[in-house]
Amino acid sequence: SAHLDPLGDAAAEVVPRRWPIDAVTPIPLHGARRRRRGFNQSELIASRVAAALGLPLRADLLRRVRATGPQTALGRDRRASNVAGAFAAGGPPPPGVLLVDDVSTTGATLAAAARALLEDGARRVYALAVARED
Repeated sequence: SAHLDPLGDAAAEVVPRRWPIDAVTPIPLHGARRRRRGFNQSELIASRVAAALGLPLRADLLRRVRATGPQTALGRDRRASNVAGAFAAGGPPPPGVLLVDDVSTTGATLAAAARALLEDGARRVYALAVARED
């Protein structure tokens, strides 16, 4: 995880301090994938971002309720349908949430996760990805 610390620190520097954020949450992995991998890279980055911003890390706010194939293997048109309904809120979110992912290409994963948070009561969801793939 130490190799991800500089990414988390750099990511925290670009978050506007005027954003009314109450908690930081990562894009969750499906349980089977997390067990196989042993860690969630987005959670490690989000933890560092939360610490740098002085905010709580709330990895419990989202659950991946449906396993999805890797987004990188799909074309742009299939990515949104791949993650549709893949996330559910894990409990009532605070009003302002910063959602952290490692890589974003089309934003489909971030949008699906944000939708779950908003449907469960968050008023504002801000998205932060460490890298963008075109």
